[in-house]
Amino acid sequence: MADLVLDAVYAGGTAGNISDDPLSRLLPGVGNQGGFRFNVSKQGRDVRFVALFTTGAELDWPDTLDPQTGVFTYYGDNRHPGKELHKTPRRGNELLRDAFEWSHGAARVRVPPFFLFEKAAPTGRDIRFRGLLAPGGAALTSDDELQAIWRSTRGVRFQNYRSRFTVLDVSKIPRLWIADLVTGDPLGSNCPAPWREWVEARTYQTMLAPSTTTVRSKAEQQPDVVGKRMVAAIHSYFSGRPHDFEACAVEIWRMMAPATGACDVTRHSRDGGRDAVGEYLLGPVADRVAVEFALEAKCYALDSSVGVKEVARLISRIRHRQFGVFVTTSYFNKQVYDEVRADAHPIVMICARDIADVLRGHGYGDVHAVQGWLDHRFPAPPGVGPV
Repeated sequence: MADLVLDAVYAGGTAGNISDDPLSRLLPGVGNQGGFRFNVSKQGRDVRFVALFTTGAELDWPDTLDPQTGVFTYYGDNRHPGKELHKTPRRGNELLRDAFEWSHGAARVRVPPFFLFEKAAPTGRDIRFRGLLAPGGAALTSDDELQAIWRSTRGVRFQNYRSRFTVLDVSKIPRLWIADLVTGDPLGSNCPAPWREWVEARTYQTMLAPSTTTVRSKAEQQPDVVGKRMVAAIHSYFSGRPHDFEACAVEIWRMMAPATGACDVTRHSRDGGRDAVGEYLLGPVADRVAVEFALEAKCYALDSSVGVKEVARLISRIRHRQFGVFVTTSYFNKQVYDEVRADAHPIVMICARDIADVLRGHGYGDVHAVQGWLDHRFPAPPGVGPV
């Protein structure tokens, strides 16, 4: 009978089996397995509400919540070859297709509320409530909101959905509204105002939570075991020719910042403290404003930190109205991180963990995929083979 409180943890049982699952007790009728868990009307025609559950352990399908923008990225349930996009056992992709289609028209009232939960600890069945989701977002195009993307496993291709939701500015879901949803009354007196406004006018009142953590520790900059192998493959590939890594660093930055325009890798003998210079484009397509940036790249081993000297070199070369991008296959030591953030230098600091995360987001989820990407995008010069 508890309300759903934002970021509260709901404890699982201790029997050591599936009966420990707390979600099926919090939300009636949703079951105790899977990422998509529905409450369906007695006639089976309407989905009353949906619990989206993510473990964060699917490395090839990195569900991601960005608290600073309120955007949640969620991957559908066609995660293995052999099935058509919408023919999944739990019909999750079919629901995504319908919900995002309904979200753009008069049928928006048919869209069920989505409640986001995540696994709260590596072991056990405790879960954390992460918010009320509405399909799409005020700053997203329809193509950005829901995309069918291709993946491959052992050379076999298949499609899955990548969906994007907005976390609405609701700090508590009252139990009375959950009861109303079960009876088919989603817009009754207990409905949270942000959900009502979204249904009636597609207005997003977004939950925004600016980060207070500005300095990441070494552990926070290091990827998991598979991610370390991926980044180590990049370091090994450019071993003996670290300056060739600069083009790779530019590509990694483009993955993170798709609005990047022209970007030129500078000659090593004349780089002036910048391995590349480029433009980041702002504004409408017909009238773009270009903000210049300078990029520095260091292809270091995972345990070899970037220090003050390397970052100071980039800072000294940034001109007025420019920003800097520093890409490394290792991590930034505490002193340099403290100084950059304390002095508010406009430097984007991209470490090994960031590289692993963005590669996974673009479909390169293991060493084999990363190696293929390197071979295709950055072939070794004639007579030089990758190490």
